[in-house]
Formats: sequence, structure tokens, C-alpha cells
Amino acid sequence: MPTEHILALLIQERDKLNRAIEALGTTVKRRGRPPKNPLSITEAVPVKRKGRTPAQRKAQAKRMKAYWAKRKKEAAK
Repeated sequence: MPTEHILALLIQERDKLNRAIEALGTTVKRRGRPPKNPLSITEAVPVKRKGRTPAQRKAQAKRMKAYWAKRKKEAAK
């Protein structure tokens, strides 16, 4: 093989390697939801939620039973 041909092949290979190195070296844009801000985590104050009392749960259950009974009755028509 002539020397010029070998040299041209080596230069082509070097260019391919340089492009691959550049592609791997650049930062890749993240997809999806960004991470939480670490500063806001330290400043956040936890909120305590109140649960329902047994009487409230019982009343809600009664309302929901009536709601679904009405829906079932309307669907049967």
C-alpha cells in the first residue's frame, strides 16, 4: 500500500475518534422531571395533616352509600 493511502486512512480514523470523544464529552440534556432544588428542601416546613374522626368517616360512608345507591338506581332505568 502506498504511504499516502495509509496516511489518509489513519487521518480518517483519527477524525472519527475525535468526533466520538466530543460526543461523549458533552453534557447530555436530561429528560423528565428536574431534580428537587436542594435549597428548598432545607427551608421546607413539614405540614401535619389532621385525619378524620370516626364520626366523620361514618358520615362520609353513609353519604357515599346513598350516592352509589342513587347511581345504581338511575343506571337500571
